[in-house]
Amino acid sequence: MTAMTTRAPETHDILTQGPSLAERLQRRYADKDAFARHREHNMSHDVVQELAEKIQAAGTEFIYYQIPTMQGRVVAKVVPAKHFENLLRKGIAMHRPAMADLQTTREGNMVHGGVEAKEFWALPEPETFTPLAWDSSVATIWCRAYEPLHFGEIGGSVLPTDVRALFKIAHEEFTDRTGLELRSGLEPEMTWVGSMAEVLVKDGASPAYLVENLERMRPVYKKIMTYAEAMGFDMIQGDYEDDGQIELNWNYDQSNLTADRMTTYRQICRQVARELDMEASFMPKPTNGKMGNGCHHNLSLWRGEENVVEDGRVELHATELAKHAIAGILKHTPGAALIMNSTVNSYKRFWDVGQYVTMDLTWGLDGRDATMRISANGRMEYRQPDASVNPYLSHTYLLAAMDDGLTNKLDAGEPMGVVSDFAGLTVPRTMGEAIEEFKADTFLMNTIPSELTSVYLDIKNDEWARYCSTLTEWEFTQYWASIP
Repeated sequence: MTAMTTRAPETHDILTQGPSLAERLQRRYADKDAFARHREHNMSHDVVQELAEKIQAAGTEFIYYQIPTMQGRVVAKVVPAKHFENLLRKGIAMHRPAMADLQTTREGNMVHGGVEAKEFWALPEPETFTPLAWDSSVATIWCRAYEPLHFGEIGGSVLPTDVRALFKIAHEEFTDRTGLELRSGLEPEMTWVGSMAEVLVKDGASPAYLVENLERMRPVYKKIMTYAEAMGFDMIQGDYEDDGQIELNWNYDQSNLTADRMTTYRQICRQVARELDMEASFMPKPTNGKMGNGCHHNLSLWRGEENVVEDGRVELHATELAKHAIAGILKHTPGAALIMNSTVNSYKRFWDVGQYVTMDLTWGLDGRDATMRISANGRMEYRQPDASVNPYLSHTYLLAAMDDGLTNKLDAGEPMGVVSDFAGLTVPRTMGEAIEEFKADTFLMNTIPSELTSVYLDIKNDEWARYCSTLTEWEFTQYWASIP
C-alpha cells in the first residue's frame, strides 16, 4: 500500500458534510425502487449475454445462488445453469431466519421472526459469477436480499439483515460523504489437524517460520493457493505460525472484494481439508498455551489512486488524517468487540498471556503490543479481529468508527500514549461484557440498521446463555471432590 504521490493530505481535505452516515443508511433502506433497479440491470441485453458466455466457456452446469449470513456462513440454493436468465429476473426466495442460520434459542424460539417469518427475495449479481476451482461444472453467484414487492411500505427495499449488502451500501455512502475509499487486506490464521500437520519444534522455542513445518504442509498450501488463484485471488505469501497453524495472504484490494474473498477462502479451505482427509478450523482459540487464530485487518483510505494516509515521509509515522481514523476505531473497539470477536471462544485469546494478543486500547509504530499499529507507511493494521469474524460486518463497523473519527477529528494521542479521546476505555474480556458494550455504544447502535443489531443480539445473547448453562470438565475437576 505505497503512496502514489507525495502530497501531504490535510485533515480539512476530508469533507464529511451533509447527512450523517446513519441518515444516509436510513434513506437507502427506505428506497422501495432498489429491487426494480437491480432487476432492470440484470435483464439488460449485455448483462444476459455476458453471463451466458461465461457459463458456456466454463462448462458450468449448476450454480449456487448464495448469500452470507449474519455469522459469516453461506446459505445457497443450487439451480441448473440453463435457468440463469429466469434467475436474473426473479432471483431466489428463502426463509427469513436463514439470515440468522436458522438458529433456535434455548427457549425454542427461532431467531429472526420464528417459523411464521416471511420469505425474502434475492437477486443475483451476475458480475460475481465464479466457477469452483475444483469442479468448474459448478459455479457461485452472490445475491442481494430484498423485501418482497407485496410487502406494502417496505416492499422492494434492501433486507436490513443482508450483511453483504449492508457493507456495500455503507461503503458507497461513506465514499460519497468523505470522498474516500476503504481498501483492505486480511491475515486469516487457521489450525489444521492431520498427518500433514505434525509439528517440528524444539523445547522452549516456537515452530513459527520453520521451513520444515511449511514443507510438511506443502500439499495443503499448494492446493489452497492454486484454488484461490483460479477463483480470482492474487496470493502473495504465507507462513507457519504455531502447531498446525498456517496463515496464507492475498493482495489487498477494494474492501468489498476482500470481504468476498475471505468468505470464499473459508470455502476453499474446507474443500482442501476434505480432499486431504484433514480437519481445518478457524476457531479463535483451539489450544491453551498456543497462539489463537487471528484475522488482522490491514486498512488504507484512498482518494482515487492516492493513499491519503501516506504523505511520502520515509520514517514510520501516522498522518493527522490516519490518527483521526485510528482514534475512531479504538474509541469504538469496546462497542464493536462483539463483531470483531464473535464467539464465546474468541475471548479465551485475551486470557492466555504472551500470545501476541493485547487488551490495551493503544496504537503504535510497528510494535505487536498495540491493538492498532502502523506496520508500514500507508497501512493501519487493526489486530483485534479473530478468525471467526464476519468480514462484511467487521468492515461495516470499521467504516462507521472511522467516520466518527474523521467527522469529529478525534484525538489518537501519541504512539503507545494514554492521552486520547478513548483513554480509560477497556476491551471486553467475555462475551457477556461484549454484549453490554455493544448495546452501550450509542453511536454504532444508531448508525447500523436497528433490525440487524436486534437480530444479532438475539443470536449472541442465546450463545452466551448456552455457554453459561453448560457444565464443563473444568468444573468437575475443580469442584467434584474439593467441596467443602
